[in-house]
Amino acid sequence: MATLTPSRTPARRGHQLAWAGLAVALTALNLRTAVTGFTPLLETIGADLGYGVTVAGLLGTVPAVSFGAFGFLAPLVTRRFGLERTAAVALGLTALSLVLRALSPTTTALVASTVVALAGIGAANVVIVPLVKAWFPDRIALWTSLYLILMQTGQFVAPLLAVPVADATTWRVSVGVWALPAAVAAAVWLVLAARLRADHHAPATPTAAVARLRVGRSSTAWGLVVLFAAISLSNYGIITWVPAVLTDAGGSTALGGTMVALYSAWGMAAALVVPHLATRLRNPFVVVVVCAVVLVAGYVGLLVSPLGGTVLWMCALGVGVSTFPLCMTLINRRTRTPQSASAVSGFVQGIGYGLACLGPIGLGLLREATGSWTVPLLALAATAVPGVIGGWFACRPRFVEDAAPPAPEPRTATP
Repeated sequence: MATLTPSRTPARRGHQLAWAGLAVALTALNLRTAVTGFTPLLETIGADLGYGVTVAGLLGTVPAVSFGAFGFLAPLVTRRFGLERTAAVALGLTALSLVLRALSPTTTALVASTVVALAGIGAANVVIVPLVKAWFPDRIALWTSLYLILMQTGQFVAPLLAVPVADATTWRVSVGVWALPAAVAAAVWLVLAARLRADHHAPATPTAAVARLRVGRSSTAWGLVVLFAAISLSNYGIITWVPAVLTDAGGSTALGGTMVALYSAWGMAAALVVPHLATRLRNPFVVVVVCAVVLVAGYVGLLVSPLGGTVLWMCALGVGVSTFPLCMTLINRRTRTPQSASAVSGFVQGIGYGLACLGPIGLGLLREATGSWTVPLLALAATAVPGVIGGWFACRPRFVEDAAPPAPEPRTATP
């Protein structure tokens, strides 16, 4: 009769699950703080280091570019070193870079350290999805909701603390304080990774489809890319330009900030509901359609009456981008193994964020060229169309691995 090895005993497995759950939670808290805890201080830092609007715009574009570029590369690292080790290194790199950013003596050092910090977060963005699948395969909806809620919490709390902490101390302390939770998350992953083989998530007998997986052959994967890119472009466009839309219409600066906070708060509600719908519905395409209709209504409302129903329009936009948690859940639901989920996560987020980074820049250029927000808002509303098309392919109940080429017939020896 076979016996369980120590690493496979129920007690040991339960202990490892507890560590993994803690690590996932800490990782989620750190996925946006380096961005949202930094941007409210751009003018303050610029006055100290001597940079202007151009550099501030560059620093505002860096997150999407870094998330895309380094998210695309993350699966290459995980295949060699494993998910947990990749998460530990990514968060450790982020923590170190945040310290260096806080100590930056020049604008060049500030930009370089920001790029490296967000490179680590870009990798963490990718690996957290397959980590949920690897450690909690029977509770994907629950853990997806949990990590998205914690991510939104970090995104919401960091900007609220940024200015008060900077006023009480310095901008360097306010920026550098977020290195501590990132370092703690890295340490927890490191402790867990030290007890595991790098390939411990690999299936014992991989199928030919998994072994020969080519994500680019899958219409499901490309559907996820288009859906993710469309909704990310909307998200970055809303956060970047809606305050300007409101102030140009006669609203106050405070109104713009409050409305972005209201918009962000809906992300927590979506994180509670959407992952569970995605796991219970065989084809959750109806979620995509409803979100697209509500999103367009929000943009049209801002266009027609920006100050007449601002709260309603921002709530509509907040509900409309709920396809973001849908994408995160479908990456796990449309793949069979953590290895496939890692590849698809990198593919979707790498290309998706890369396309989304064009949104804030393009919308700003449209505003300058036309002299109003009419064309930019219509352009944002139009992103719902490719989002629905991509969602149709992403939501179909089929696996990405099914698009892999068939295994070659075994050769037989000839006499």
